[in-house]
Amino acid sequence: MLKIKKLIITLGSSQADLARALELSPAAIAQLVNHSQWPKSIDSGALVIQILEFLKSKGATADQLLGALSEEVEQPRANAATPQPAAVNPEENTLESEPMLKRKQHLMPAARKAFGLVRDPFDDLQSADDLYVNPDIRYVRESMYQVARHDGFLAVVGESGAGKSSLRRDLLVRLASEGAPVVVIEPYVLAMEDNDQKGKTLKSAHIAEAIMATVAPLESTKSSPEARFRQLHNALKSSHQAGYRHVLIIEEAHSLPIPTLKQLKRLRELESGFTKLVSIILVGQPELLVKLSERNAEVREVVQRIQTVQLEPVPRSMLDEFLAFRFKRAGLQLENIIDSSGVEALADRLTSTARDDTRSLLYPLAIGNMLVAAMNLAAEMGETIINADVIREV
Repeated sequence: MLKIKKLIITLGSSQADLARALELSPAAIAQLVNHSQWPKSIDSGALVIQILEFLKSKGATADQLLGALSEEVEQPRANAATPQPAAVNPEENTLESEPMLKRKQHLMPAARKAFGLVRDPFDDLQSADDLYVNPDIRYVRESMYQVARHDGFLAVVGESGAGKSSLRRDLLVRLASEGAPVVVIEPYVLAMEDNDQKGKTLKSAHIAEAIMATVAPLESTKSSPEARFRQLHNALKSSHQAGYRHVLIIEEAHSLPIPTLKQLKRLRELESGFTKLVSIILVGQPELLVKLSERNAEVREVVQRIQTVQLEPVPRSMLDEFLAFRFKRAGLQLENIIDSSGVEALADRLTSTARDDTRSLLYPLAIGNMLVAAMNLAAEMGETIINADVIREV
């Protein structure tokens, strides 16, 4: 990083001002001040003179001008390993060589001020009205509701950040707001793993305890397995006779052990007359599909009875609609935040093309993290609108 980066801020200016003065793109200036990469299309000697003239016009002293274009040398850390030089391959796929997904990003105060944001439009949902719904999401949402309200055995599968937990919360709020006679049972899945070597497995006995604690909290659970499950069946029948339905929702279901998945089929067989006493919704990541594969003979009875729905990424053609919805919830107009070139660049950054395979990572969490990072960078650069150059620099 060149010292000019800090000097520009000290002089009360911005990288965007420098870009305009030099008639260069903000991305070119960012490459220069952050990575010491000089534009190849311009004579570096002439560019140095222009930069120094700009700094002088902003009030830089002779001493500041003298060291402005030198690099800041980071002191080596004790015990730090010598960094390995990056392999240079001009034919390497950019999407494979760069990280496509950002870690959780937080809006910096400068970005909040620059874009007039009171709250992060991509933070956790504050209410059901914050839930973006397109035809794919609506289908999954209604599938969950029908199972909870009536009957069914459903697996909701989606990548991390696809919105599975948001739909679960939306379902609970929807049932409560309607006053629906549905008892929701949610076993705790903290530290749940699919084997006891990695963590704690969720067994049928734990699920039975969760059902009893929810449906008949005043009853003491029987000690023997046979008596306990007979007690469970009777409690469910009594609750059903009182007019209630029951839905068991298990999050992180991809970590369920195979024996527990098989036993869920037996739980579904508990009946009162022709009525199934427990509906089941499993919510998990794509690994759940592997366990529920038709080729997995161990769970064939479950596979034959369970319906699977997947949360797809936001379609590229609907990305601007998704962004407009989120910013509208925060009281802003999309065109005041990002232009059309920025939206296209955002879609490109979150789309991987390897050989003939195109994979979209346009999930809400990934989109939000990338755009929050872009807003932070734009504020740092002095840009008022996010464009393609800003997105490419994230």
